[in-house]
Amino acid sequence: MHQDLKAFYQTLVEEKVFDSAPEDTVSRLAVLFPQEVCFSTSFSMEDQVITDLLKNSDVKIFTLDTGRLFEETYNTWTLTNSKYQRSIKAYYPDQNELEPFVQERGPDSFYTSVENRKQCCHIRKVQPLKRALQGNKVWITGLRAEHSPDRENLLQLEWDESNQIIKYHPLLYWTTEDVKNYIRKHDIPYNILHDKGFLSIGCAPCTRAIQPGEDFRAGRWWWEDANKKECGLHVHK
Repeated sequence: MHQDLKAFYQTLVEEKVFDSAPEDTVSRLAVLFPQEVCFSTSFSMEDQVITDLLKNSDVKIFTLDTGRLFEETYNTWTLTNSKYQRSIKAYYPDQNELEPFVQERGPDSFYTSVENRKQCCHIRKVQPLKRALQGNKVWITGLRAEHSPDRENLLQLEWDESNQIIKYHPLLYWTTEDVKNYIRKHDIPYNILHDKGFLSIGCAPCTRAIQPGEDFRAGRWWWEDANKKECGLHVHK
């Protein structure tokens, strides 16, 4: 089945199905894969734009609640449910994995080593994501090329070998100003931390505001080497 999907992905690339406007591409993907298209939101500005683009579609929307999110993120989640009159499905860490990890290594062990941080991300994000993606053939994300050098060469439609799923990045080539303009124009709720210097917003203990001139993701895991700034959700090869 996965080989068939991968082959079909190649057909979509050849047909340049992603060359149209995001709304049109999403509509086509929803027709090709009914009830098998999902979108993962972290309630970032770009994800809020995509939620608005999906408001008239039946694409499933989910989020990963790590248990360590900012209160402002939960507030954005509540406002989003209210505006779009839909309940965004949450996926949580497996307690059978999380509880022993915290007990053995402590609640803030991610500060002590890259290994511990990656294991924390794996339990709180990667494993719940794999459950969320089950039964789906297309995963829509809010990745943008400006986010990091690793994302500059991404295709809008790509094959995710790790999760055996087609990924679509509708805002890949949007600028930050494009995103902000859309937010303002459509009066979309967004995380107010963005107004306080937070660009990439993840878990509260692992995210800080950035300073002028710093890289987009400098505020994530700032105590680590700059080349290790990924949590494992998006594996680029």
